[in-house]
Amino acid sequence: MDRRHFLQSMAAATAALAVMDAKATPAPLWAAVKTAPLADVDLSGYSLVCHFDEQGKRWAVYEDWQRQDGALVFSQGQQALVLTKRLEATFAGDTPPYLGMALSKVALSDADLLADALLANGEPDETAVRTVAPPLASKLNPADYGGRLPWNSFVGTRQCNDTMMVYPNGRTRTYHPRQVLKGAGSDELAAKRFEGLVGGWMPAVHKVVPLGDGRYYELLVFADVDATDTFIAQTWHRSALMEKGKVLEVHYAHSYPAYPPRREPPPAADFYRALLRFAGYWQQQLADMAPCQLPDPSWSDMARFAFARELVVRPGGTYPKYGAVDRDYYGPEYDGFQDTFTSSLYANLEWGRFAQASAVLDQYFSDFVYEDGMINMRGPETGQFGLTLSLLARYFQLTGDKALLQKHRGKIAATAALLLELHDAALALPKTAPGYGLIHGWNESDACLFEDPSIWWKPYYANSAMTVRGLVDIAAIWPQLGGEPALAARWRQRAATLKARLKTSIRANIRHDMSPPYIGPLPGVALTFRQALTQQQPSEQGWPHRVYAELLHADVLPADLANLVIDCMRAYGATSIGVVANITAPNDKERNLLGFISYGYALQLLRLGRVDEYLLFMYAHRYHAHTPGSWTAGEVSDITGGMPLFCMPAQLTIPLLLRWALVFDDGPQLHLAKAVPHAWWQSGKTVACEAIPTPWGKVGYRLQLHLAEGRLSGTVTLPQKLPEVLTLTLRLPKGQRWQQLLVGGQPAEALGQDCFVVRGEVGQVLAIEGRLG
Repeated sequence: MDRRHFLQSMAAATAALAVMDAKATPAPLWAAVKTAPLADVDLSGYSLVCHFDEQGKRWAVYEDWQRQDGALVFSQGQQALVLTKRLEATFAGDTPPYLGMALSKVALSDADLLADALLANGEPDETAVRTVAPPLASKLNPADYGGRLPWNSFVGTRQCNDTMMVYPNGRTRTYHPRQVLKGAGSDELAAKRFEGLVGGWMPAVHKVVPLGDGRYYELLVFADVDATDTFIAQTWHRSALMEKGKVLEVHYAHSYPAYPPRREPPPAADFYRALLRFAGYWQQQLADMAPCQLPDPSWSDMARFAFARELVVRPGGTYPKYGAVDRDYYGPEYDGFQDTFTSSLYANLEWGRFAQASAVLDQYFSDFVYEDGMINMRGPETGQFGLTLSLLARYFQLTGDKALLQKHRGKIAATAALLLELHDAALALPKTAPGYGLIHGWNESDACLFEDPSIWWKPYYANSAMTVRGLVDIAAIWPQLGGEPALAARWRQRAATLKARLKTSIRANIRHDMSPPYIGPLPGVALTFRQALTQQQPSEQGWPHRVYAELLHADVLPADLANLVIDCMRAYGATSIGVVANITAPNDKERNLLGFISYGYALQLLRLGRVDEYLLFMYAHRYHAHTPGSWTAGEVSDITGGMPLFCMPAQLTIPLLLRWALVFDDGPQLHLAKAVPHAWWQSGKTVACEAIPTPWGKVGYRLQLHLAEGRLSGTVTLPQKLPEVLTLTLRLPKGQRWQQLLVGGQPAEALGQDCFVVRGEVGQVLAIEGRLG
């Protein structure tokens, strides 16, 4: 596809949106809570908890104590706010892990045995994926954490510069429920807890610790959104002992234990007033995210929570932080990490959070990019310079915000110039050198930490692939930013030269003596990456997972080579449960998942139509790269139940995966519901999204399969411009087929068994009617 012409035409046609101010304006500490009609809420079985006054209005609080996940309801007049309390088991069930295979077999095998088994019948079963390995943080061994206390969640606000960790037993660093509830601090009991969030997605921790015979501890923690401390995250706590739907004890606290007479436990009304304000605050913070409705709302909640967590992690909501709580990865040496920037910009753009995307972009280029294009960070990653350029083009493509990019135009040009200088150095090598014409440089930031970083100053294929991607995309919009057309032409010419050399090198280095054929992360190597990591210490083939993920993400290879890379990864130890693995020398105790940057691999799966594998990636990432209930994402996650180190780019992966499953634009083509699982359609519940930003404008659909009647109904809302090709995919399980699909009353052209062309006028709302055969 010709992305250059596509990007030019789309960017020119996109109207400038309301992102002229490059800083996202923080919401006021109090925002009016969004409510629904009280008449729509069934309060049968609920208990009245208390009343309180807020903003001159009288509120009543009700709670369903009959269920461990019973909702909280705030009512005022004829309006109500319902805060659900979803729970997930944090411990393994009775299903044998690893599909009954020994961990050593799974870990040592070149092939991804678990992925192979889960994909054996086509679309993977979500429950089977969830139970294929123990949940994260379900088996905590203090010896594994080097003295670090293994917290599994944290809370905070946008305005506070730090967070407060929450441990598995519900305590924080400043408050211990066990001081008011005897036994509530038991780690042994907490190992069998259930956990979740309040309101579905809001960053409030809810834990239920069963005691037996219908008794349990119920613990709730959230940050005080009215607090203005610079670094101290003030917290609200509710600690209760429950028995068969009755409250035996309940204790409220704010941040610290009581110190009478100056510090007394707060009354219940203060706690619930704070919770109401908390809900209004977070509703406003996430108000601009494109909404969606799914059969299992936890999927959309997980995406929304990721953006809320980003605001908690970033001081002021915008200053970059790779991690939270611990020096690794909250220390300033990580602040300029390119992955933190690119993952945030990407995810916020995809969900229409343009103000946040603008603020993140402006912050990064103002504080972390020098005038010469170099970044203010110890270990630059060569491929990420190219991805940065590509995402700047994506920003313009979706927002039309020329002013912000013009503000940083000099630094953008310098970034491209840096890549061209690296290309010049590669072209100066002897033509017989394996790396001739390929960009040399660190691919992984951690290369800078070793005694001899030059070991990893090599021509990794991803360096060149991402450079091609970035130069092509930024060249397409450069004249519209007031840049020199001749410079854009030069970038395109250099990208073409580099792309041709990249393809030639890859084809020349394919190991056809192996089945399937093998391609390494860089040219001229004799050993596979597993052999190299075992035999060479250190090895130039370190961190090959990043190379493969970025190589595929760049989308500059023809389909045959892209498929070959994926097949190679699956066959030779580069994936785990279908997710890119954190590749190390093989051993019999681990086959870890890479929680961050791996989304580029998934993106290529979708482009190539390998949707079953894409869904396996999405399911496995959710269930094996996040802690259950608290949804804390790990940078690298094991499959034995350990607690990983949190990192923000990993947290922002699910929003990307879900967005692309629902709406996926690929060059001049727009695909609706391309990776919506057939299990979601078969549920009979609505699958809907609206106002999803695309290069042609906002798009949406609302569809429902009435399985008993054998029909599908709904609508598709077309964008303000039309793509060259617009498709709607309606996946069905084996044994079912579509007899007919009507779009706007007309039979739709089928592109396959479950993919149809959608035609209509700009902005039109088309009726969709389908009939199963």
